[in-house]
Amino acid sequence: MTENFVRVCALTELEEDAPKRVELDGVPVALVRTEGEVFAVNDICSHANVSLSEGEVEDCQIECWLHGSSFDLRTGKPSGLPATRPVPVYPVKIEGDDVLVSVTQES
Repeated sequence: MTENFVRVCALTELEEDAPKRVELDGVPVALVRTEGEVFAVNDICSHANVSLSEGEVEDCQIECWLHGSSFDLRTGKPSGLPATRPVPVYPVKIEGDDVLVSVTQES
């Protein structure tokens, strides 16, 4: 399957460590700008049906506000219970001031 990148926002619209929820082809995505990079992960916690974009970001992790599970923004892997399954991670490209994300291919 080929990657199909879609522009989701301007880089200037993303505040450092402040997740932004977007929807691409019906897929909820949490965009996070942190440590000089932009990451895109599925916005739904793998433990409970809760939006990760409402959580806190620290040390390249996003924390679910409901039960406290954190997920690595690079790999999607949980770093603490109660979550045991990773969340999907999506490729991100920056072109000029545009942030592009592909939800057609999970990594």
